[in-house]
Amino acid sequence: MSTHEEQDVARRRFDVADAAPLLLDAQGVVTSWTRGAQQLLAYTAAEVVGTKVTGLLSPEDAARVPELADRCRRDGGWVGLLTARRKGGRPVRVMVRITPAVEPGGAPHWLVLVSDVAGERGWDMTRGVLEQMVTDSPVGIAIVDTDLRCVWSNEALERYGGGSPRERLGRRLAEIQPGLDSEGIETQMRQVLESGRPVVGYEHVGQIRSAPHRETAHMMSFTRLDDDQGHPMGVYYTVVDITERHRARQRLALLDRAGEQIGRSLDITRTAQELADVAVQDFADFVSVDLLESVLRGAEPEPLGDADQVPLRRAGHQSVNPGIPEAVVEIGAAATYLAGSPPIRCLTTGRSWREERLDPLAREWATDVPDGRPATFLELGLHSVMIVPIQARGVTMGVTSFFRRHRQDPFDADDLNLAEDLVSRAAICVDNARRYTRERDSALVLQRSLLPQRLPEQDAVEVAACYRPADELTGLGGDWYDLIPLSGARVALVVGEVPGHGIDAAAAMGRVRTAVRTLAALDLPPEGVLAHLDDLVARMAREEGVRPLTAEEPGEQAVGSGCVYVVYDPVDGQCTMAAAGHPAPAVVLPDGIVRFVDLPQGPPLGAGGPPFEAVELALAEGSTLALHTDGLLAHVDDGGALATDRDRLRHALEQRVSSLDLRCQAVVDALVPARPHDDVALLMAHTRRLGADRVADWDLAADPAVVADARKEAARQLTEWGLEELAFTTELVVSELVTNAIRHAEGPVRLRLIRGRALICEVSDGSATAPHLRHPRATDEGGRGLLLVSQFSERWGTRFAPGGKVIWAEQSLTRPPA
Repeated sequence: MSTHEEQDVARRRFDVADAAPLLLDAQGVVTSWTRGAQQLLAYTAAEVVGTKVTGLLSPEDAARVPELADRCRRDGGWVGLLTARRKGGRPVRVMVRITPAVEPGGAPHWLVLVSDVAGERGWDMTRGVLEQMVTDSPVGIAIVDTDLRCVWSNEALERYGGGSPRERLGRRLAEIQPGLDSEGIETQMRQVLESGRPVVGYEHVGQIRSAPHRETAHMMSFTRLDDDQGHPMGVYYTVVDITERHRARQRLALLDRAGEQIGRSLDITRTAQELADVAVQDFADFVSVDLLESVLRGAEPEPLGDADQVPLRRAGHQSVNPGIPEAVVEIGAAATYLAGSPPIRCLTTGRSWREERLDPLAREWATDVPDGRPATFLELGLHSVMIVPIQARGVTMGVTSFFRRHRQDPFDADDLNLAEDLVSRAAICVDNARRYTRERDSALVLQRSLLPQRLPEQDAVEVAACYRPADELTGLGGDWYDLIPLSGARVALVVGEVPGHGIDAAAAMGRVRTAVRTLAALDLPPEGVLAHLDDLVARMAREEGVRPLTAEEPGEQAVGSGCVYVVYDPVDGQCTMAAAGHPAPAVVLPDGIVRFVDLPQGPPLGAGGPPFEAVELALAEGSTLALHTDGLLAHVDDGGALATDRDRLRHALEQRVSSLDLRCQAVVDALVPARPHDDVALLMAHTRRLGADRVADWDLAADPAVVADARKEAARQLTEWGLEELAFTTELVVSELVTNAIRHAEGPVRLRLIRGRALICEVSDGSATAPHLRHPRATDEGGRGLLLVSQFSERWGTRFAPGGKVIWAEQSLTRPPA
């Protein structure tokens, strides 16, 4: 660079208007001192004039004076920084400019301009330097006045649309960028103008003119500009494009949401819908999830045969538009695609596929589209697509399709990577749900096979039952119910619950229910049935090495089971019940009033403890018994905890419904969600009474002569009932049972006939000794009575009563007598 050019650069770098001048002679002696110099360095003219200028500089810079003198003579001047010494010795950093001052005919002098640079902004920058910095900056920069109209902008801002710097002049932001949230940005500017506090890192997301179909993100900072008097002149702001960083944050947020929102249940279709719901948020405009039919059933995915016969079903879809207009296949419907179409290729090859720009006139790949539905991509408004196979543990279970509408950028490679990551996470949840569905269905089949397929018909009660399994997260439980016909037209109503969930609980429930039916066949009282059942459960637990359960140790064994056992007699309306760790039944009286039985609670089965107690109450005809498991009363309280509430059950039972079946279902629907936390079983029994016209009884003397009278009375009663065809067998049964009672028993003898669905003959006595059926030899003279009774009756047996026993026999009224 030439001397002239260097001097020109030096002149441009020194642009300070308030410099203090002083004059030096050729030897560097101060010959003239000014008021400005005195204010800067605190020396008076008398103290400085006539002295060497080196005395005003720091030792380091004083040593440079000869060199600077040579440069000034060679270059005609010098500009730079020096350190001066203020009076008292304090150093002062100053900007110095030296230029020759030649008087006509006089000796040469040097004019020195000195300026304090402490606290000055841009002390070493000329206007040209500052202009170069802001004009060539890659950061968009603009200045607006107090009316928020643009007065200056650099060329970098032109990249964001809105025109050149000249086109921006005098315009507001809403005029420059119509699609921008100008109101929000101008609010920031006004706050800076009013407060003077800068705003740094304000993020704006939207569309700009240079990218009308693409969402962009910018970081903006605002600073107020003041004049020399401190009055605001406008706002200086910068703009930086952070779209890529914004999109990266969006991707991470999407994956975070996927982890939180996908797989919250073990329901396959719900998991598929959760995938579609999550992917539509800030990523795609329409998402569809199609799964193999075998996967939806919980089975292993079937081998893929012919490409045009893949059995897919729509498991979930979502759109940014209300009503999901892009869906041409409904949820649950078969999703059939053209052979060789991208969804089929992705399904069969297991590889993803992406198309940035779809042919707008091409038809959607699905077949069997309902009439009148749009099918071309143009009609559906879709322009970009990605299809990702749903794979987990090396198995392909379906495909997920992501579409964008015309207002978004096409999918790029980064979007495909994100979609594959998203689908792979969801695929694990889908596969877990599939495996659980298979296990749950197996357990549910076992559970339902162990529950009564249909409740037996009888005369004592009208019954209805409802069972609702627990949700998929909790798993199937061991709740059960049963109705067991007993002798004398009585019935046993049973509801029980086995702790734990899954197949083990269902199997334990089956063992307990079978044991209850076996014990019920012995015609034991309720407390006796529970006592024997308690021993049986405890013995099974010991054999299996299971400790008794506590409240803190849930398990999947019969130990800790609950059960309520109720016996109802329709002849006299008496009801006897006992409970083992189970809620007491509710009774709905004929007038609709609901009461809860004050039933002593025995310990859970197998846990040991005090003996079980029974209560007996008389029920008016038309009363309704409601036996239930504890899941019916459980609900989530305001604090989010499980609680029980009898008042809710009372209110539900008070509602009038036309039929018992509907009433039972309505109670469960009112108290239990569709997917309860625990299993629920409800058994409702509307009591009936057998009138006096269907029951006949006689007190008999303990004399063999009354046997003939008993036969005659029985025959007469059968004629009155129109059952003459049963007279012969009935007389035989009466004769044998009464004869046995008179011969072998003691106390009063009573004969009773009951006409229900069967003809029941009962003989009671005061003895506690049960008769035994024998097979006499040909030479024996007796012992054939009970053998004949068993042959002529459909069934017979003995039950014990407080005052003795009852021997009974039943004959069918629907088949001809033997």
